[in-house]
Amino acid sequence: MAPDKFKGSCTAREAADAIVLGLREAWGDRFAATVIPMADGGDGTVAAFLEAGATPQRVKTVDALGAPIVALYARMGATAVIEMASASGLAMLSAPPAPRLASTFGTGLLIFDALERGATHVVLAIGGSATTDGGAGALAALGVRFRDAAGHVLLPSPATLASLATIDLGSLDPRVAATTIEIACDVANPLLGSTGAAAVYGPQKGANPADVAFLEAVLTRLADIAAVTVRRDLRAFPGAGAAGGLGWGLATFARAQLIRGFDMVAKLTGLAEKLRGAALCMTGEGRIDRQSLEGKVVGGVAGLAAQADVEVVAVGGSVDSLVVPELAARGVTCIALIDDPAERERAMREAPAFIRAATARWARLRPVPV
Repeated sequence: MAPDKFKGSCTAREAADAIVLGLREAWGDRFAATVIPMADGGDGTVAAFLEAGATPQRVKTVDALGAPIVALYARMGATAVIEMASASGLAMLSAPPAPRLASTFGTGLLIFDALERGATHVVLAIGGSATTDGGAGALAALGVRFRDAAGHVLLPSPATLASLATIDLGSLDPRVAATTIEIACDVANPLLGSTGAAAVYGPQKGANPADVAFLEAVLTRLADIAAVTVRRDLRAFPGAGAAGGLGWGLATFARAQLIRGFDMVAKLTGLAEKLRGAALCMTGEGRIDRQSLEGKVVGGVAGLAAQADVEVVAVGGSVDSLVVPELAARGVTCIALIDDPAERERAMREAPAFIRAATARWARLRPVPV
């Protein structure tokens, strides 16, 4: 059982448990189930790992505008799984968005806490950010100093980074070099230009046209000085523009690796290994559509299951009929929770019950797989 969350309705664990109960209604105890809550590297990633048994860590940090908050991340041995949105996300702001002031410093504090607790592997989910600072805030929390022409240390926000002259790595936490940092990134935007961090994502974070131009200039200045400082220029790298350039900043100064979100979660959960020898894989998510084939959980699970020659059944809150034939060609059977759109709101309120009922209806029509 490897579903994603049904966003706004139930967690991945609740969905998986509901699927198990539906199969039990139809098949009794004639099967054994392994539950692996999944995520695609966006929001819900930490929750999926906590539901799978990871240890929660609650940390005092700050939001994107510096207000104190408490954030949660997951620990699995020497691995820390962090969502930047839990500290630097739009949803965490208690004040209106201020794109020229927003910083990823709070996310950096979470990474620092993980290092303090002995983590040597940090996994970072970077969706939902309120920031366009090129990751300068996170890097400042790890010891990087951004200085103006007079040598004064600048606060790591776009408003002050407009005066950036040099980047000082002398105080960068030495543990960073010994830590593997992986960033879940499912977009290919570069750092700069018409498809970059400021132009594409800035307006979503409250930036008006003047702000977008200002942020673009700051990121350009940051990239130019970084290239001179580390002799590495990743501004055009696919994914550099994700999360306001956080991926670019950590890749440039901490040699972080940008990987597909689902691939990261699948690797940490050992999904490929657990599929070997299985008779059936049940997955699902709130809506099964074209995006399900492009980096989301259903498509990712289908790919790994095909390699293991395992049948896949995907439960969706709703299913776009246009993708059913393509999923069928990949060996995936789709089950929709509802046929009547009038039941949509009730299904969202009572998702586990609807998932259980839909699974049971499907399972009664076929024998227990062997």
